[in-house]
Amino acid sequence: MGKVVITGGCGFIGSNLVEELLKLGFEVVVLDNLTTGKMENVKGLGCKVVKADIRNLNVLKDTFIDTECVFHQAALPSVVRSISNPTLTNDVNVTGTLNVLIASRDCDVDKVIYASSSSVYGDTPILPKREDMKPNPKSPYAVSKLAGEYYCRVFSEVYGLKTVCLRYFNVYGPRQDPYSEYAAVIPRFIIRILNKKPPIIFGDGNQTRDFTFVKDVVKANILAMEKNVEGVFNIATGKRVSINELANLIMEITGVKLEPIYDKPRPGDVRHSLADISLAMEKLGYKPEYDLRRGLEVTIRWFSKNLRRS
Repeated sequence: MGKVVITGGCGFIGSNLVEELLKLGFEVVVLDNLTTGKMENVKGLGCKVVKADIRNLNVLKDTFIDTECVFHQAALPSVVRSISNPTLTNDVNVTGTLNVLIASRDCDVDKVIYASSSSVYGDTPILPKREDMKPNPKSPYAVSKLAGEYYCRVFSEVYGLKTVCLRYFNVYGPRQDPYSEYAAVIPRFIIRILNKKPPIIFGDGNQTRDFTFVKDVVKANILAMEKNVEGVFNIATGKRVSINELANLIMEITGVKLEPIYDKPRPGDVRHSLADISLAMEKLGYKPEYDLRRGLEVTIRWFSKNLRRS
């Protein structure tokens, strides 16, 4: 097995990917500026960590020498954060991604796997979301992810750099940060419910999401590296659940019953999200192994052991 680089490898998804690639025998190098990632996520795993920013092109070029595949997970996440600071989101997610592609081209990297997002679809009423639908981003974050996809396509067409873009749908699992003000819904719900505090739901709770367990996302990345394919693929379960149902399921698994607190909707949030995953199944051989209950059970056990706070 050769050398692979994971940008953002100290983050939630990146560190789970690090762990699996090391098990497969790859030499894994992580590049992370630790803005949202944490060294503790990769401590003891056996990877090399380069503390650097994807906006530093020279460091990227030095790091990408003799690399077979770059898994570009680094980004400044959160729709809400992008609305409050669109310039920073663009700088990290667009300029940073362009730098990753330039460095990959110049270092003769075989393939770049780019972490995109279901947010590029926006709030179009048609469900499920298919890769051939017209994007309709509703936030600077979504725009930045779509711009990254377009750059990947151009670098494939113009420079011959193989690229795959994976549109993640609401990823959750171990190592996800519940304490940030920009934290995703599942870790926020879990940590509050474990501490006997009611979950806070933005809006009426009838909005729906296609939640994807992180191990399925990791598997999709590895398949994208192994298969002789390029293009854009939805990575999800192909099933949706309302936020109210999600809260009730977490309370059922934990054995804690609380009445949710409802707050005003957040700007930029889409109403409904559901993926058509048939293309990923056909071209990548992707098949989700975790339904929501199984994934939540694994995640709740991890949070109970590692992050429970009063």
